Amino acid sequence: MPTEAILATARQFLEVDPSVSITLEPITRGASGRTIVRVKSPLREPFIGVHWTEEREDNEQFVPVARFLKQSRLRVPEILHDRPRYRVALVQDLGDADLLSLRERPFAGRLPFYRQAFEQVDRLFYARAPKDMHLMPPFDAALYRWEQEYFFEHFVEGLLGMDAAALRREESFREMAGKLGTVARHLVHRDFQSQNLMIHDEQVWLIDFQGLRRGRQEYDLASLVFDPYLRHSVDERSQLLDLWEEISDERPETSLFHQCAAQRLMQALGAYGKILRNRGDEWYRQHIPAAIGHLAEVTAGTPLESPLAPVIEAAQRCE
Repeated sequence: MPTEAILATARQFLEVDPSVSITLEPITRGASGRTIVRVKSPLREPFIGVHWTEEREDNEQFVPVARFLKQSRLRVPEILHDRPRYRVALVQDLGDADLLSLRERPFAGRLPFYRQAFEQVDRLFYARAPKDMHLMPPFDAALYRWEQEYFFEHFVEGLLGMDAAALRREESFREMAGKLGTVARHLVHRDFQSQNLMIHDEQVWLIDFQGLRRGRQEYDLASLVFDPYLRHSVDERSQLLDLWEEISDERPETSLFHQCAAQRLMQALGAYGKILRNRGDEWYRQHIPAAIGHLAEVTAGTPLESPLAPVIEAAQRCE
């Protein structure tokens, strides 16, 4: 049992016997193949216990990637103790506040946290991974096509009940995947969105980074700027890009940026469809309208506008 493995590891770390009371409090996050709990004991401050299965390959990467990012001076939780044989890690507790939890604050009050987030991801883009470090496969045409298929299968067919055969045959999707997949130089988080940016001691920390790989930096930027969980307005997105330009001295080229946003939004919608059908977690349904609206915006006037129009119209009718 995952909780038993975490409890045994916690006792080993704390060097206590079963007579000492240890409490495990579940943390409900969208974690495929992982059990995450807060470990409390009378001996020290709480910490996080993580147990993973072999359901997803990237779960095995969590500990080595965390140590690499910490060495690269990024703000990530410290690995306190791990037992690879039992697929358990004990991790620094960053609390429960993430960027999403600040959504009721005025946007101007949230901008300093976005600046910190962009500063972290800018550092990530230029971090140098050891040559022998195992990373997930880089973003290439095949991975972008996989994201598109994920969208076709789980959102278009699975959630909307539409036939996606014409979308699979549409050459413009293949062309976009091929174009985006020609460059994979920078390290990217791969899930750089508000729920994975924790606020601890008034600083932004990265979590859920086990999918680290090489790819286009615009993908991470688009993941946050077009974050469906926060529904940024056009003006807010412009302010975020202004921030990025101040930090990096460059602004992403609009066409390329929108293509990365389209890819990310299709991936997110595919995930929402899969979660809604397989797990019945209705919390994700409320974010579909924002994701669909963003997808319509970034594909307007492009070769994807026409083939996606029936999907966008069907999704909007379901709101």
